[in-house]
Amino acid sequence: GLNMKKVTKAVIPAAGFGTRFLPFTKAMPKEMLPIVDTPTIEYIVREAMESGITEFLIIINEGKECIKTHFGRNEVLEKFLKSKNKDNELKIIEELPNKIKVSFTYQHEQLGLGHAVLCAKEFVNNEPFVLLLGDDVYVGNNKPATLQLLEAFDKTNSSILGTLEVPLDDVSKYGICEPAIKTNDRLVKLKSVIEKPKKENAPSNLAIGGRYILTPQIFKYLETQTKGAGGEIQLTDSILRLMAEEDVYSLTIDGTRYDIGSKKGFLKATIDFALNREDLCEDMKNILASYKNK
Repeated sequence: GLNMKKVTKAVIPAAGFGTRFLPFTKAMPKEMLPIVDTPTIEYIVREAMESGITEFLIIINEGKECIKTHFGRNEVLEKFLKSKNKDNELKIIEELPNKIKVSFTYQHEQLGLGHAVLCAKEFVNNEPFVLLLGDDVYVGNNKPATLQLLEAFDKTNSSILGTLEVPLDDVSKYGICEPAIKTNDRLVKLKSVIEKPKKENAPSNLAIGGRYILTPQIFKYLETQTKGAGGEIQLTDSILRLMAEEDVYSLTIDGTRYDIGSKKGFLKATIDFALNREDLCEDMKNILASYKNK
């Protein structure tokens, strides 16, 4: 049979400036924006961890060291919590460092997503890997988004782009997939990918949504990729070239996606996540109810 490798590694690019969230992002990475009490990037790491991923590489720039701090140990805080018998809080901060290995690399220039992924070549070490973008938080319906992709990868052994169906009016905001055949299957082989098409030129409404499994062959193309739109090295351009060599699929993710890169998405996530928590649900309902008559 095929040489099936278990996917154990995830790459999370987090080197962008986050200009849409200024002034917050002047001193703090947007990936640390809290949804209730947890940084956005922790939800993303947990999604992959719950899907069986054990090794992480987070790509940062200088000035984002607090992401490093967040995923490391904090012995002073641990000691304090122990002395105060705050066992619950202790468990919360010790869990991730105990379960997963998180390392960091620097993207010194803002040369686009393709360039950020290229920074992970050594870490990936010629294995298939998961790529999770920091702006997209998924709540899977029955299982995490990453697990859905990994299960599909078990079938295809090929690169897979996680997609969501978007209204036709929104296709110009995304990379859009062109399926090889018309089908209602959630997992579909692709013919092409078109970056931000006009509504009338869109081959489908399947938008690439911040989750990928990529085979290591992608690096061959990223290394030779000429700069595309905005003087950046575009991941989509390299995926297109990869398609000429091997199959690439898309999988429609079953769940809800929050675009934390937009203020509207961030506000919606804050409300939904609070409503989904036993300790906060009633408070949030009461807050929302109090606006009814305003």
